[in-house]
Amino acid sequence: MLPSTRGVGFGALFLAFCTRAFYLPGSAPRDYALNDKVDVLVNVLTPVISGPEAKLKSLINYDYYYPSFRFCQPEGGPKEQSESIGAILFGDRLFNSPYDASSLINTTCQVLCSQTISAEDGKFINERIKENYDVNWLVDGLPAAEMMVDDKTQDVFYDIGFALGEVDEVRFPTAPAFYNHLEIVMRYHPRENGKNRVVGVLVWPMSNAPSDGKAVCGGGSALHLSETSDTEVSFTYSVLWEVSDTPWATRYDTYLHIFDPKIHWLSLSYATIIVVFLCSMVSIILYRSIARDISRYNALDLADDIQEDYGWKLIWGEVFRTPRHLMALSVLVGNGAQLITMIGVTLVFALMGFLSPSNRGALATVMIICWTIFGFVSGYVSTRVYASFGGTDHRTNLFFTATLVPTFIFVVMFLLNLFLISANSSGAMPFGTLLSVVFLWFLIDAPLTLLGGFFGKKHGGVRHPVRVNQIPRQIPPGPKYLRPWVTPLLSGVLPFGAAFVELYFILSSIFASRAYYAFGFVALTTGVVGLTIATVTILCVYFILCSEEYRWHWRAFFIGGGSAFWLIAYGFFYWTSRLSFASFTNVVLYLGYLFLLAFLQFLVSGTIGFLATYWAIRKLYSAIRID
Repeated sequence: MLPSTRGVGFGALFLAFCTRAFYLPGSAPRDYALNDKVDVLVNVLTPVISGPEAKLKSLINYDYYYPSFRFCQPEGGPKEQSESIGAILFGDRLFNSPYDASSLINTTCQVLCSQTISAEDGKFINERIKENYDVNWLVDGLPAAEMMVDDKTQDVFYDIGFALGEVDEVRFPTAPAFYNHLEIVMRYHPRENGKNRVVGVLVWPMSNAPSDGKAVCGGGSALHLSETSDTEVSFTYSVLWEVSDTPWATRYDTYLHIFDPKIHWLSLSYATIIVVFLCSMVSIILYRSIARDISRYNALDLADDIQEDYGWKLIWGEVFRTPRHLMALSVLVGNGAQLITMIGVTLVFALMGFLSPSNRGALATVMIICWTIFGFVSGYVSTRVYASFGGTDHRTNLFFTATLVPTFIFVVMFLLNLFLISANSSGAMPFGTLLSVVFLWFLIDAPLTLLGGFFGKKHGGVRHPVRVNQIPRQIPPGPKYLRPWVTPLLSGVLPFGAAFVELYFILSSIFASRAYYAFGFVALTTGVVGLTIATVTILCVYFILCSEEYRWHWRAFFIGGGSAFWLIAYGFFYWTSRLSFASFTNVVLYLGYLFLLAFLQFLVSGTIGFLATYWAIRKLYSAIRID
C-alpha cells in the first residue's frame, strides 16, 4: 500500500470509530417480537399503466374508504394517520384498517366482513377495474406490492400496489373479476435478540365467489359484481410470515427497480457528448472570432477619425440599455433563481440519502420548505437585476416579485383542485392544507423576499464595463433564423434532447403513479441540461449581437426557455401514445399540470439563459477598449 493511500485508510478508520450512526426521521427500524401487532395502513387507489402497450385511463385517485368501494372498516371507523405537508398536499393520506397481521402468526382464510354492493356501486367498481386501478397499503413503512419479473433483464422486483380486479375478455367476457380475497406474505429478517424486522410485503389478490352462501378463500369461481342488482361479497384474507435473508438496510432495493438502466446510461452518455461538443464549438467560435475582433479593435489608433467598427463592437453603447418591461423581466428572473436554488438543494439532499422512500412525502416537503426559505434569493436577484438596468421603483418590484408568480401558481392549482373535488378524488387538497401553503407564503416566503430585496438594494446594481449612449441607434433588419420566435424553437431542441429519456420516466412517475428514485441520473442530467442551455443561449445571443441587434435581454430569456415549448410538444405526444382519457375532468387535469410544468421549466431555463448571457456579455465588453 502506498503511503498516501495508507494515510487515507487510517483517516477513514479513525472517522469510523469517532462517528455514531443515526437514522433519519421516519426511517428508523422497528423490531417485532412474537405476536406483536403490525399495523396495516391503507392508502389510496391509483390508476396505473398495466403493460408496455397499455394506456393510462385516468388521473383521479380515490381514498381507500371511498363509500362506493364498500371495503371493510375497522371498529370505531377509520382514523387518519399523521402525515407530512408534502404527502397531504398531493392527497397521499393513510388510514388504519381492520386487517390483523400479528408478528410471526400465520392465519388462514380470515373473514374480514361481508358487504352488500349495490348495482350502482358495482358499476362504479367495474369501471375502476377496467381503468386498471391499484390498491395501495403501507406496512412498517413498506408499500404492499406484487412480485413481478422484468421482461428485459429477468430481474425479480416488487411492483408497488396490487390490482383491484382483473379484466380478461377470454375468461371473463361479460364483466371483470373483483378481487375479494388477499394472500398476504410478510417477509421478515430475524435479529440476534430474538426479534424480527419486516423487509417485504407481498399481496396476491384473488377473486372468489361464495359457495352455498359461504366465503371461499381459494379455488372457487371468479366473483363478478352485478350492475343490475345487489351483490353479496365476503372479504377474506390470509397472512403468511416468511423468513428472508434481506437485511433491513436494503429492503427497498427490490421496490426501487429501474427499468432497463442501460437506457439511462445511454441517454446520459449522448447528452454528455452533446454538451461537450456544444461547449467546444462555442468556445472555439467565441475564442477565435472574439479574440480576433478584440485584438483588431484594441490595435486601432484612437486618434484616427475613422474606426472600422461593425458587428457586436458597433453597439457597445446600446447593449446595456434598459430593456422593455424591465419590471416583468426582473420578477421572472428572481423567481427563476429561487426555483433553481430549490432544485439544486433538493437534489443535494436526495443524493445524500436524506429523502428516504420510507419517509413519505419527504421530497415534496423538502421542495416546499426550500422554495419558502429561498424567497431571499428571489428578492435579492430580482432587485439587483432591476437596479442594474436603471430601475428605480424598488417597492413595486419587490411586491410583484413576492406575489406575481406564487399567485399565478396558486390560482392554477386552486382551479385544478376544484376539478379534483368535483370528481371526489383523494388528490384534492383539503382547505386546511391550502391555508397552510398560504401561511407559508405570507409569513415566511414574502418577508424573506423583502429581506433579500433589502440586501439587493443595498449592494446596488451590477457595474457595467461600458456606458450607454443617450440616443439609441437604429437596428438593421436581421436574418430570418434570428427572428424572435425562430431562435427559441431551434435552441430548445438540444436541452430537450439531453433530458428526453429521463423526462419520460418523470412524466410516468407524475401521472402514472410509478415510483422513481433515480436521483443520480436526474442530478447528472440536470447539470448537463443547465450547461447546454447556458452555452446555446450565449452562442445565439452572440449571433444576435453580431447582427447589430442590442435588445438581447428578453431574447436571452426566451432562448433559454425554448425547451419549455418542446416539453409541451412531448406532453401531447405522451398523451397520444400512453394516455387514453374518456372524461373531460381528466383532460383538464392533464393539460393543467402539463402547462404548469412547462411554465416552471420556462422560468428555470429562461433564468439560466439570461444570467449566463449577462455574465458573458459583461466579460465580452470589458475586454475591449472604448474611446
